Amino acid sequence: MARRSDSPQNSRMSLPDLVSQYGYGAVFVGSLLEGETVLLLAGAAAHQGYLSFAVVVGLAFCGGALGDQILFAIGRRYGVTLLQRYPRLAVRAEPVKGLVRRHQNWLIVGVRFMYGLRLIGPLVIGMSEVPARRFLQLNLLGAAIWAPLVVGTGHLFGHAIALLSEGIERFESIALGTLVAAVCIGGLWRWVRHVRRTDS
Repeated sequence: MARRSDSPQNSRMSLPDLVSQYGYGAVFVGSLLEGETVLLLAGAAAHQGYLSFAVVVGLAFCGGALGDQILFAIGRRYGVTLLQRYPRLAVRAEPVKGLVRRHQNWLIVGVRFMYGLRLIGPLVIGMSEVPARRFLQLNLLGAAIWAPLVVGTGHLFGHAIALLSEGIERFESIALGTLVAAVCIGGLWRWVRHVRRTDS
């Protein structure tokens, strides 16, 4: 039997390889589900050079806008049926209905920033009388604000991590140098004391 020439170490992929290969797909899927955590990590990865910042922002914009458009379409066609079938969903939808009546435009733009309403929000808006064209325009505006803001925050966070890492490396170098100096001084002091004792 022929032996496999590749070892487990060779078959494993490094973290940069994994991020580079699967990062963009994860960004798009995460933005479809309004996953800020994925975008923050992608922004940090872009700062480290593993991903392109512009591509990450573009994918986040496309995924975020598309995800809300899908939920809006589901709400327009199946929203009433879903609320009747799932009472818990209906309870969560009630506050959104009031927001749609009072702050329609602001809600469409900012719903992706509202924790707990990011999925139910577009669904309920689809059940309202908001025209599909207006929702599309405001949805694109909201995604255009959301994508660079979240990814940019992750990019800044990556910068902070890099500065912190540099600070730790400097501290470790200083600490190591101090330890070496202390050992040398201690050894020299012991040698001097030993010489004095032998002379006396």
